[in-house]
Amino acid sequence: MKSGTVALVGKPNVGKSTLINTIIGEKIAIVSDKPQTTRNRIGGILTSDDGQIVFYDTPGIHKPLHRLGQYILKVATSSLVGSDLLLVIVDPTDGLRESDRLVSNHVNQSHIPVFLAINKIDEYEDKRLIEEFRQKAEQLFENISRTFFISAIKAMGVDELISAIFDFLPEGELLFPEDVITDRSSRFMASEVVREKILENTRQEIPHSIGVVVQEFKDDGTILKIRADIIVERSSQKPIILGKAGSMIKKIGTDARKDLEYIFDQKIFLDLFVKVREKWRDKDSMIQEFTNLKDELH
Repeated sequence: MKSGTVALVGKPNVGKSTLINTIIGEKIAIVSDKPQTTRNRIGGILTSDDGQIVFYDTPGIHKPLHRLGQYILKVATSSLVGSDLLLVIVDPTDGLRESDRLVSNHVNQSHIPVFLAINKIDEYEDKRLIEEFRQKAEQLFENISRTFFISAIKAMGVDELISAIFDFLPEGELLFPEDVITDRSSRFMASEVVREKILENTRQEIPHSIGVVVQEFKDDGTILKIRADIIVERSSQKPIILGKAGSMIKKIGTDARKDLEYIFDQKIFLDLFVKVREKWRDKDSMIQEFTNLKDELH
């Protein structure tokens, strides 16, 4: 039986979270078109007859603009340590940029074996362009054992990738019980789903300045009651989250409740509140409280 850990690494928005959800077959990590949607290291656990792979979805490696960004970068880079394999994901539709070079610096310094996954190939018909991109990407990253062409969103090439990872990993016992699919708590999942719906429904600076704290998570047997605070940085952002006559927070709540009822397979009562905490993204204690980063940074 094979077992081991694989860290998914790449710049923001290359499709790491989409890939982990496709591999596990369930929603493990939230997804949006906003950079730095992922703030935490999230484990997705695949168990099969071949063994067990623990995939760690990590935040996109980027240049931090504030204290929260520094924390997120620390989570991303520390997630590489101790991995059996790095699955580096690149995006030919965006090309190789300075952000990819930043990723390669961290990857190359780790000296951990690399599988390179070229994502979003469903958007390319010209094989010559893909081949040129592959050559450039392979020059950027050291320690590449194999290169794969995939589409995370359409699951193209994913089975071959999983099979190759099992072949690569060492023999070992299961790291988690076989019926577990994530190392994250239900409270964490609830806060992340609420944040995802805010990301989907808001624009400009709002998505990046949001924190979500689950204050109550209680199952009375027939209904799961969740009460959560949405944290904003400025008082001017509060009415945007609330919307006209409460329309926006109602939509966020409705969208989140639908996903949560699917994830937890039971009726959900979701109560959301909006609170202002000035410049929370630059204050250590608030960052740890509002982002679930406390455990990862000790």
